[in-house]
Amino acid sequence: MNRSVLAAALCATLSLSTFASDQSGEIAAATAKILPQVIQWRRHIHQHPELSNREFNTSKLVAEQLRSLGFEVRTGIAKTGVVGILKGGQPGPVVALRADMDALPVSERVEVPFKSVEKAEYNGQRVGVMHACGHDSHVAMLLGTAEVLAGMKDRIRGTVVFIFQPAEEGPPEGEDGGAEVMVKEGVMDHPKIDAIFGIHINAQLEIGKIGYKSGAAMASSDWFTIKVKGKQTHGAYPWLGIDPIAVASQIYIGLQMIVARESELTKAPVIITIGKIHSGVRENIIPEELTMAGTIRTLDSRMQKEVHDKIRRTATKIAESMGATAEVAIKTETLVTYNTPELVKQMLPSLEKAAGKENVIEKEWVTGAEDFSYYGTKAPAFYFVVGGMPKGKNVKDTAPHHTPDFYIDDSRLDVGIKAFSNIVFDYSK
Repeated sequence: MNRSVLAAALCATLSLSTFASDQSGEIAAATAKILPQVIQWRRHIHQHPELSNREFNTSKLVAEQLRSLGFEVRTGIAKTGVVGILKGGQPGPVVALRADMDALPVSERVEVPFKSVEKAEYNGQRVGVMHACGHDSHVAMLLGTAEVLAGMKDRIRGTVVFIFQPAEEGPPEGEDGGAEVMVKEGVMDHPKIDAIFGIHINAQLEIGKIGYKSGAAMASSDWFTIKVKGKQTHGAYPWLGIDPIAVASQIYIGLQMIVARESELTKAPVIITIGKIHSGVRENIIPEELTMAGTIRTLDSRMQKEVHDKIRRTATKIAESMGATAEVAIKTETLVTYNTPELVKQMLPSLEKAAGKENVIEKEWVTGAEDFSYYGTKAPAFYFVVGGMPKGKNVKDTAPHHTPDFYIDDSRLDVGIKAFSNIVFDYSK
């Protein structure tokens, strides 16, 4: 090799090395430039929310933006899902970044210029529609990340898959949807994903901060129904019938005893909640049947199975002891969201570049659930949260997710964009 060729090669190597240690600065500059557009996207989507499996306009906006950046774009995945593929200029791994797109059947009370006044049909009811969990910000942050990385395409090692997912909140009755369907339709296999990352905005975490949890981070979510059958009679003569309401009240107490006295809570939390009870048509008639429905939250797969078994045993035996019968049906909605510990350790420096080391906080597990968990069955996964609470506000004064008063400060969505972008470069080092 002559001296001029050697010098050129050395120069290129040094340039690449310099870039590798300094791409976070370029990412920060590009993010600052795109942030006003990201906020505009978020507010537009917030003002025009769409329910699960009905994200038609949102997915159209996403697909058009990705195509404008030159991405390979696939639509119609799991009904309304969109996947964008960015091939870097150098060989390397395949990294996936995910955002969910759907809103909730909630009527917004927050008075902002971009307040939602949308209405839609949901399971046979006319409801308000609101981004009451921040999915609008997730879409906007991932679109911002696509913009930043498209401008750095030649220096990306490998491929980046942008997953815009419908129906994280659960599809309407009688439909399939969400991450489980995305996985079944091959989103993790074409191309084969080496690692996947997801973000969620958190209304109880101050803006500028990132929260994470290694290992089990979010609970599994199971939905269950218990149908109690007794014997109908006149309300004045209860001894002539079998009261399913009385039976159900004892079952309810029995379910809470599973949590209080039968679960190893020092290992992981367990929650059993009854959210719906229906029975009867008239005050002076003891009905024949009652249906109660609720949710189960666990953070350990073995405990999840044990709780299912205990619920079936408790409901059927209590009903039997009172002369009634009980049928139990349990459906798993999500798995435990598990952050691969080795991946978390590897990518923490990327989060620290995005927010500053002092603003990256290790958190406790939470009993909320996320269908991001299904992606983790196919590849190492890391799911973390970015702050949306206005600076200086008391956590106790912030409205929870899934409520009409839910509110986030969108001025620091740059933190999520920088986190995603740094992850892409740092994972492939």
